[in-house]
Formats: sequence, structure tokens, C-alpha cells
Amino acid sequence: QVQLVESGGGLVQPGGSLRLSCAASGFTFSNYAMSWYRQAPGKERELVAAITRYGLTNYAHSVKGRFTISRDNPKKTVYLQMNSLKPEDTAVYVCNADQRVNTYWGQGTQVTVSS
Repeated sequence: QVQLVESGGGLVQPGGSLRLSCAASGFTFSNYAMSWYRQAPGKERELVAAITRYGLTNYAHSVKGRFTISRDNPKKTVYLQMNSLKPEDTAVYVCNADQRVNTYWGQGTQVTVSS
């Protein structure tokens, strides 16, 4: 059974940091590109950061220089380190695994940036 379980979300003040984790199971993690998406109320889901199976990364312009995506293949986990958080980063953050023919989604974790 395929599972993507996100954790690490919460309430943080502007300028603070959070580290999200996404633990995968039920598929060959190392063969998949992994991504973090987010969806804020009333807005469309947007790609935040992605990392290929080879470790190449890509970021949305709005988070470049503040967020870092990484993966640990033996632990089957992908991370999103978020620094210098802004209120506009408030959203549900969702983990995605993609191999073109297969794509899986987690349930998401809420991140709220507010004073």
C-alpha cells in the first residue's frame, strides 16, 4: 500500500523556520521524483520545490533562496527546510511522488505563518 505521510507543519511567526518531512512507503522511493506543493485557501495548488531521483532541484521563484528540498533515499523521506517564512507562505503543504506513469499524493500538513 502506497503511503506518503507529511509531518512538521504548525504555527510559526514571520521570519521563523520549519522543516517538513514526507515519509514514503509502498513503492521504490529512489526511482521517483519528489515534490512539495502547497495550496492556500481560495488559490490553486502550486509547485513549491522538486527534486529528481538524481538530486537535481527546482524551486518556485517565490521561495528560491529561502526553502531547500532534500531527500534521504535509505530513509525513504523527502524534506523541505523553510526559512525566513512569510505570511504568504501559509498553506497546506502536500508531498508528491512522480514517475510519469505513477503519481502519488500525501494528505498534507498545515503551515501557518502569523504573529
